[in-house]
Amino acid sequence: MRRSRRGTTLVTAGTAVLLAALTAVTPASADPIKASKSITDRTAAQIAALQSIKKSLTPAESKVDSTLVVEARKRTQMGTMSALPQVQTGVAVTPQSTTLVDIRAKQYSVDLVNAVRAAGGQIRAVSEEHRTVRAEVPVAKIADIAARSDVARVEPGSDAMTQDVKNKRDNKSRKQAPSKEDKAKEIERRLAEKQLSVQAAKVSESDKAHAAEAARGSFHVTGVGVKLCALSDGISSVAVSQAAGELPAVDVLPGQEGSGDEGTAMLEILHDLAPNAELGFATAFNGDASFADNIKKLRFQLGCDVIVDDVIYFNESPFQDGIIARAVDAVAADGALFFSSAGNQGNVADGTSGHYEGQFVDSGVGVGKFAGSAHDFDPNPNAKQLFNPLSNYSGDTPVTLHWADPLGQSVNDYDLYLVNAQGNVVTFSQNNQDGAQDPFERINTPTSSTGTRLAVVKFRGEDKYFSLSLFGGRFADSSDGLKKFVTPGMTVGHSAARGAISVAAAPAAAALPFDLHPGDPANPKGPFPDAFTSTQKPERFTSDGPRKLFFAPDGSPLAETRQKPDITAADGVTTSVSGFAPFYGTSASAPNAAAIAGLILSGNPTLKPAEVKEALVTTAIDIVEPGVDNRTGAGIVMADKALAYTGASPQALARAQKPTIVNDADGSQYLKPGTTATVTVPVANGGDGSAASTSVVLSTPTAGVTIAPRSKYYGNIDVGQTVSNTFKVTVPASAALGSAVKLDARVTYAGSTSPTTASYTYRVGEPSREFKTFAYTGAPVAIPDNDQTGVSISLPVTGVGGASNLKFSVDGATCSATEGSTTVGIDHTFVGDLVGTLTSPSGKSVTLFSRSGGTGNNICQAVFDDSATKSFASAVAGDAPFTGSWKPATGTLSSLLADPADGTWTFKVADVVGSDKGSIRSVTLHVAGWV
Repeated sequence: MRRSRRGTTLVTAGTAVLLAALTAVTPASADPIKASKSITDRTAAQIAALQSIKKSLTPAESKVDSTLVVEARKRTQMGTMSALPQVQTGVAVTPQSTTLVDIRAKQYSVDLVNAVRAAGGQIRAVSEEHRTVRAEVPVAKIADIAARSDVARVEPGSDAMTQDVKNKRDNKSRKQAPSKEDKAKEIERRLAEKQLSVQAAKVSESDKAHAAEAARGSFHVTGVGVKLCALSDGISSVAVSQAAGELPAVDVLPGQEGSGDEGTAMLEILHDLAPNAELGFATAFNGDASFADNIKKLRFQLGCDVIVDDVIYFNESPFQDGIIARAVDAVAADGALFFSSAGNQGNVADGTSGHYEGQFVDSGVGVGKFAGSAHDFDPNPNAKQLFNPLSNYSGDTPVTLHWADPLGQSVNDYDLYLVNAQGNVVTFSQNNQDGAQDPFERINTPTSSTGTRLAVVKFRGEDKYFSLSLFGGRFADSSDGLKKFVTPGMTVGHSAARGAISVAAAPAAAALPFDLHPGDPANPKGPFPDAFTSTQKPERFTSDGPRKLFFAPDGSPLAETRQKPDITAADGVTTSVSGFAPFYGTSASAPNAAAIAGLILSGNPTLKPAEVKEALVTTAIDIVEPGVDNRTGAGIVMADKALAYTGASPQALARAQKPTIVNDADGSQYLKPGTTATVTVPVANGGDGSAASTSVVLSTPTAGVTIAPRSKYYGNIDVGQTVSNTFKVTVPASAALGSAVKLDARVTYAGSTSPTTASYTYRVGEPSREFKTFAYTGAPVAIPDNDQTGVSISLPVTGVGGASNLKFSVDGATCSATEGSTTVGIDHTFVGDLVGTLTSPSGKSVTLFSRSGGTGNNICQAVFDDSATKSFASAVAGDAPFTGSWKPATGTLSSLLADPADGTWTFKVADVVGSDKGSIRSVTLHVAGWV
C-alpha cells in the first residue's frame, strides 16, 4: 500500500474537547445527560478557544481549510493559541515553512498560477477542467492566495493510497523511504545487473490460474491490436524490467512517470497475460484533479482501449460521483473499458471490516457547549453507544467521514473525533460546512491505536446518512465493553462508478504470508499451477459492496444502489519488481482482469464495452455465496471461458509501412517537380491471424499530384509477413520546393480489424545539406523546482518553409559537471528530475529527455538527432555532463516535419521532483530546407 504525501499526525489535543461528555464512565452504561453536564472549566475554555477561531475568521480565512488556518495562526498569533498548548494541526510543513495545498478556483487562469508563484509557491499540477492548482506554498501566504476573488477554497493537498497489501507490523516495511538520490543509484545498479545477465522472464501465476496461457494456445489470441494502460504511483524502474525482458516499450504520458514502482508491477501483469498488447502509463499520484485529467488523457491522447488503476483518493465521496468517477464515465462512454481495484479494507462476512454507514441517530447527548450531539451507534433503543471501537492494530490508518450532502454544497456540519479509553481526544477533524464545502472530514490514527474509538458528532444541521471508513484498520469489540458496529459498503469512489468494473481479489498461488491481525483465521491459498475452481475462497481483506448513492454528478437527488464489486481476479502473483514479489491486493487483481479484457478485444475487436463486461460476468466462476454477492461480484473471471463466449479468433492486423521512393527521372529517393516516382508501399501483418484478400488504396489530397494505379491487390499476408507493391506518383512542374505531398494508404482485408489507415507526408525536392540555426540568445532562465508547468523559451523560425531535417542542440562553451556551471547549455543538479519537450508551431511535440540521467549534473554540447545510436532514455548518472548525440527519449524529430517550419517553436523544461535547481542557458534549433 502506497500513500501520497501527507502528514500522519493530524490535530491532537492532550486536553479533550469531548472530555466531559465521555470520561469517568464506561460508555455502555454511561448516563448521557450527566456526562454532558460535567464539563470541566479547562475543557470549556479550550472549546471556547477553538470556537473563537471559527468566529474570528477573516473573509479570506473562511475559504481556507480549518487545519491550515490554525497552522498559520499558530505561527503568528501565539497569544491566541496559548489556551491550546497541545493542539497540533496535522498539516505537513517543510523546514522552509511550506505545505502542499489544492487551490480550487472559481475560474482557472494563468494569472492565478502566476500569482501562486509570486507568493512563493511551487506548482505541482494544474487542471483547467477541474479548476485546480496544486502547489507547495508558504503557510504564511495561504490566506493571501485565498483572498483572490477567483479562488473558491484552499485545502490540504488531496492524498491517496494504492491497493497493495503489506504487513504493517513488519518493521522492514516501516523503514524510512530512501532519498531520490538513493533511488536513482539503486535503479542504475539494478539496470546494470540486468544488462549484464538477462534471466528468463518471470510469468505471473495468474496466467495459469485464469487459464490465460491455455486460452492463448487454443484461440491464438495474444492481445494484438489492443492498448492496455495503467494508472498507479509510478514506474521508476520500468527500464530495469525492460532490460530484463519483462516489459516491451511503454507509452508514457509526457512528464507523468510518477514515483514508485507499483505501476511497473501492474504493467508486468498486463504483459504476462496479453503479451502482444501495447502498453501505456500515467501516474495517479499528483492530486485528484491530475488523476482525473490523466484518465482522460490515456484515452483521448494515447488511445488506450483498456485502462486499469489501483488508487483511492480519501476525499472521494461514497454518495456522489466526483471528478475522478466522472472521468471514468467519460472514457467508458467513448468506448474504453475501465477496471479499478475494489479495495483491501475488509468486509463484514470475513470479520475484517473497517466500515460503518447508516442514518445519523441523534443520541441526545450534548458534546460540550458548542459541539452539537453525538451519533448513537447502538440500534437498541434502550442503550446508547457513542463510539465505534477500533482494533488494537489499526494504527497509522486514514479515517474518513462522509455524509449525504451534495459535493461543494454541504449545509450540515459534522465532525469526527478519535478518543482513547481514558476519554481523551487523540485526534479530531472539525471543519466548517456552511453551504459551500464538501461533506467530508478526515483524520489519521496515531501509531498505536490501542483502546481508541471513533465518535461522529453533528455540530449543526439535519440527521443525514453518513459513511465512516478505516483505510487499513478495522472495528473490533473493545476490552472495556464497547461493541463494534460494521456494515457492508466499503467499496467507494471511482471504483464504484457506473463506467468502472470493480475487481475483488482471490489468491492465485500461496496464501498471504502474514495475518492481517494477530489471531485471524488462516488466509486462503490459490490453485496454481492449476486453474481456479468454484471452491476458491476470496482474500479476507477484499472490500465489500454494495455502493449506495444519493446524488447525481451535478448534485441533484438520485437514489441508486450499485452492485460492487463486479468481478474477482487473482492476486498474490510474481513480478520481477522489487517489493512486488509476490504482489498481493486488489492492486494486483485489477490488472489481471484488465488483461483478460484485452484478450477478449484482441480476439473480437468489434465488441462494445458492455459486451466485454457481459462476457466476463456471464462466464465467471461463482464462489462463496451463490450468485452475485457483495464480496466477489459475479465471481472469478476466466480467460478461456470468456474467449469461448465471445467467439474469439486470431485477428489479422495488416498495416501499411513507410513507403520508399525512387524517382524515375534521376534514380534519387525524392519527389521532384515535373517528375514521376515509383513509390513502394509495404504492408506488414503484425496480427495473430492471416490477412486474406488484402488490398491497398493509395490516395492524395495534394492538388495536382496523381497516383496510378489507385489500388493494388496484395493477396494473403501470413502472420509476421510483409508484402510490397508499387505505385506511380507524379508531381506537377508547378510544385514549389519544400511543398508537402501527402500520401494516404488504406489497407483492407478480411477481418474485424479492417481497414487500417496510415498517412505519410513527403516534401518536394532534395534535402538541403545546410542547416539554418535559430539559437536562444537571452539571459539564463531559471527552471522552477518541482513545478510541472516548467519554463519555456521561444525559438522563432523564418525563411525555411518546409523542413527536410531537424536537430536540436543543448549548447555550451565548456562542458563540466560542476554545480551551477555558467558554461553549459543547461545547468541542473539532478538531470533525472527534468522533462524536456520541443513543440512545433503546429502544436506537435517530441519529448527530448524525461526523468533520465539520475543524479548527473548538466547537459552540454548535446545534439538530439533521429540518426543518433542511443536514446536519452538510456542516460545514466555516469554519463554526466551529458554530451554527444542522442535520440529523443520518446518520439522522433521527423514527426514534426509534416507541417511548415516557419513560426514559433517552443522548448520547455519542467523539473518535476523537488530539492534541485538549474537553468536553461544556451540551446539551438537546427533546420534544413529543400533544394
